[in-house]
Amino acid sequence: MAARSIASLTVSFGLVSIPVKLFSATESSKAISFNMLHSTCGSRLKQQYVCIKEEVIVPREEMVKGYEFAKDQYVRFTPEELKAFEEVGTHMAEITEFVPIESVDPVYYDKAYYLAPDKGGAKPYALLTKALRESGRCALGRWAARGKQYIVMIRPADDGLVMQQLLYAGEVRSMKEIEIPETEVKDAELKLAKQLIDAQASEAFDPAAYADEVSKRIEAAIQKKVEGQEISLSEAPETGAQVIDLMEALRASLDRKPAAPAKQAKAPVTVAKAAPADERKPAKRAQAAEPAAVPAPRKKKAS
Repeated sequence: MAARSIASLTVSFGLVSIPVKLFSATESSKAISFNMLHSTCGSRLKQQYVCIKEEVIVPREEMVKGYEFAKDQYVRFTPEELKAFEEVGTHMAEITEFVPIESVDPVYYDKAYYLAPDKGGAKPYALLTKALRESGRCALGRWAARGKQYIVMIRPADDGLVMQQLLYAGEVRSMKEIEIPETEVKDAELKLAKQLIDAQASEAFDPAAYADEVSKRIEAAIQKKVEGQEISLSEAPETGAQVIDLMEALRASLDRKPAAPAKQAKAPVTVAKAAPADERKPAKRAQAAEPAAVPAPRKKKAS
């Protein structure tokens, strides 16, 4: 099925304007989600907000948003005030500079979109794509949508362009915040490590080589549950950190044949045939905290 455009916008650099269509590059809907149910009757639970002072359920029409500026002290904002803070969408991604692609650390990457030329935009779209590819640069600019302003990076990929939302500097923690001790690396160790890298090197990243084995196991278990069958969960083998000689570990790694990414061993899920109701034993479950029927309200800050 052909992809559906989620929006239209114009990419501009200098006096050149490129009308494009926006397509989501990822599918969050693929994720498996579970609903909270009442264990006694199986009915779905609904979330409610409770006043921690009066201990009463508060209906949505009596809720207001506030910002906690000190312990248990809030300033309130009306919906009109919050609306005034929002950025007005312009349907325009204005390029402000071009930088080397490798200068943008992937830690800043956020949501990605595919761009395709809209009516009348095929020629300038192809021109920008080729110019970026041959120059080894990407375009940086700003894009306003859904009341927010985003930094965006437009980069060439395959035969088209990808618009990548970037995080702001304040949203990315510095690596200097963590402690990494200075450690000497011996030449012999470095040589073996490089040999190990060369032995497992590939020409390019192939995402199809990696499968989400956890999702597959969950989907299979769900289907068996729907069919009325029981599932038995195998005990995971206990693993612990082993203190071994680094050189010996490197040598042993080189001697061992690496497994393909998609064929890594996973804990199996075996299916047992359904027993009669009076003989059926409950399947072993992982321990999990029981959800509260009425969860405590979350503190929300003004956007």
